[in-house]
Amino acid sequence: MDLGLKGAKVLVTAASQGLGAATAERFSLEGAQVVINSRNLEKLQQTAAHIVEKSGHPVYTFAGDVSEVSAAQRLVKNAAETLNGLDILIVNAGGPPAGGFDDFDATTWDQAIQLTFLSAVYLIQASLPYLRQSSRAAILTVTSIAAKQPVANLTLSNAIRPAVIGLTKTLSLELGKDQIRVNSILPGITDTERVTHLMQSRADRNHSTPEEERAKSAGEIPLGRIGTPEEFANTAVFICSPAGGFINGVALAVDGGATRATM
Repeated sequence: MDLGLKGAKVLVTAASQGLGAATAERFSLEGAQVVINSRNLEKLQQTAAHIVEKSGHPVYTFAGDVSEVSAAQRLVKNAAETLNGLDILIVNAGGPPAGGFDDFDATTWDQAIQLTFLSAVYLIQASLPYLRQSSRAAILTVTSIAAKQPVANLTLSNAIRPAVIGLTKTLSLELGKDQIRVNSILPGITDTERVTHLMQSRADRNHSTPEEERAKSAGEIPLGRIGTPEEFANTAVFICSPAGGFINGVALAVDGGATRATM
């Protein structure tokens, strides 16, 4: 299927590794022009080189911390100027630290809100002038199944992720008149660096091993395994593509069926 993404102008944040990197690679393989962002320029450039080797299309890099409003604004401006516009924005950020309610002070809560929620606000605000000029505009927020079903030892994520879903749904209603589609994907346990850290955290808390925690997590998924970044990326790219042009306001769990909610 031709997804209609050749020449599309795409910005993917938190894309030096994990879900962001896989999504950027899939877009590039579909013929899109891609800008990737993270805080680590060296890793970002390594990821870009890897993608270019596979797709043959240029991938541009801009380092910056999207939890800072000025950095988010600068990133969007640089990306739009580099690509001569913007069609698709993938809002992604590293998740807040694992832990229970008693583990975090007020400063950590503030930092988590900046990273997980306000980064989305900053990026979308800065992108709208460009997206309103696009004929295939789409925004995708990357959240977590924690937005729908609380996950043990992820208090910060459980509390803050639902706000991103609320923002996403609200914007899908407000921006529909501008033909800008806004959706969210809620990934479950996926084989990324963040999940490796989470498994270590669970192992420390449960006096087990990361391998035991991974096996336990896989056993709680109806498909019996952990997902891959490529599976997430395939879904993300389709939703944002013209081929998925009537999908709007959706919060889609990509989790192998792990979420027990019916809606």
